[in-house]
Amino acid sequence: MRDRRGTDSAPDISVRNLWKVFGGKTASRVPTTPELASLPRAELLKTTGCLAAVCDISFDVAPGEVFVVMGLSGSGKSTLVRCLTRLIEPTAGQLSILGQDIVGYPTKSLRALRREKVSMVFQHFGLLPHRRVIDNVAFGLEIRGTNKAERYRRAGEVIDLVGLSGYENVYPDQLSGGMQQRVGLGRALAGDPEVLLLDEPFSALDPLIRRDMQQEVIRLHHEVGKTMMFITHDLSEALKLGDRILIMRDGRTVQVGTGAELVGAPADDYVRDFVREVPRANVLTLRWIMRPPEGGDDLSGPELGPDVVVRDATRAVLESAHPVKVVQDGKLLGIVGDPEILQVVAGS
Repeated sequence: MRDRRGTDSAPDISVRNLWKVFGGKTASRVPTTPELASLPRAELLKTTGCLAAVCDISFDVAPGEVFVVMGLSGSGKSTLVRCLTRLIEPTAGQLSILGQDIVGYPTKSLRALRREKVSMVFQHFGLLPHRRVIDNVAFGLEIRGTNKAERYRRAGEVIDLVGLSGYENVYPDQLSGGMQQRVGLGRALAGDPEVLLLDEPFSALDPLIRRDMQQEVIRLHHEVGKTMMFITHDLSEALKLGDRILIMRDGRTVQVGTGAELVGAPADDYVRDFVREVPRANVLTLRWIMRPPEGGDDLSGPELGPDVVVRDATRAVLESAHPVKVVQDGKLLGIVGDPEILQVVAGS
């Protein structure tokens, strides 16, 4: 498996001014007609009969990044991810995956992209009930025409990777929901795709199993370094998994940023309400709470990096007789003392 994390290259996914509007012939006019494009979703529907599911969305996803799109039901997030591989045809906008113009892709090339470069994992597992686990995992390779010995060898590697060793020869209905979703992940990984698109894959699972599967995604990402776009309606899941998060509402972008940026500097009241219950100490880093040193400050305290989470720095700060220095590449960025830590912890 190729690990492209940290490479200085073009984004794996690039979306510019993407629209998906449902509603007949008038739908194609909405993105190019300023008066219509600016209407709120409900007003556009009332005026034209068109439903704007995705409205003028733009973002990039870097190689090896976990990019989370979140929003409430009806926000447009699932429509967005289906537009990326043209399972749903976009109405307007530019879209590239791995440097290729997907909007202009002929059907044959698009099918090859889905088979070889991009894999999707859905909420509903879509396993073949009459086939064993190893056959389900190897199914994509079978479609590609990979010979039997090679696809079983590869499927065996992936089964071990997703924690299903010993279950190769059982059938899906003999497995729990969490284990079935592991089969789905294994099937997506078997073809060694460069991009994984996961559309609310754990929303149907029980809370404890869901937590285990979130940890599994984190582990797999650390091991194989795939670019991932993860769709969810759960903020805690988004904060746990995402390097960056895009919040959608009524088809539009509300804010894009790291978890710390969303919690520390919400763009509006909608985001502020979303993050209100988030324990700030678990998300904010020292970069967000440090202050400039003043003349009377003793700078003999210990050093920590600016990206250390407040929760993880609390003991070091409170046990130190002097403020902790926040240092990056040998440069003093600021200091953090008891007042700064306690303000965040108390607010959590």
